[in-house]
Amino acid sequence: MQLYKKIALTVLASSLGFAALPSFAEDAAPAAAAEVKSNYVKPDIKHESYGVLKVVVPITTDDKGVQGMKLRNIANGLKAVDEWKGKFEVTVVLYAKGLTLLKNPDEKVQKQIDMLTSKGVHFEVCNNSLAEQGIDFHTLYHVTDADIVPSGFAEVAYLQAKKHFVVDPMN
Repeated sequence: MQLYKKIALTVLASSLGFAALPSFAEDAAPAAAAEVKSNYVKPDIKHESYGVLKVVVPITTDDKGVQGMKLRNIANGLKAVDEWKGKFEVTVVLYAKGLTLLKNPDEKVQKQIDMLTSKGVHFEVCNNSLAEQGIDFHTLYHVTDADIVPSGFAEVAYLQAKKHFVVDPMN
């Protein structure tokens, strides 16, 4: 979504009495983002241990903004679960246009992927999508034979059946 559309939606939401969505601040001028952060006061959170959490995050879009948001969500989740003495098992399943995440990622995305994999996040790639799009998996960022699954769509269901929660932050 273009910055102008986000600003228009923010103004509309504000006029209707809704608070602006935090994701809008990311695209705003740095001063505006700093202003939002300057109002933050860390609460004294009381929470039990997260225990062991198993999640699967499907990525099916080529929208870099959505892909980046999902990677940030995973990183934030890892940090929170670690802070609250839990264990987070995360599998990212890439299928359809989601494969673009691993096609020539820029340096920032490479660092995000490397950081996540160093913390145990596993990235799986759909073989059906590879075949349909005519992609040699060797050309994808850090993908090996062991990362390929027969069907990304089926893999999400399979992992859900094995007690992984599907987390698909799109709203």
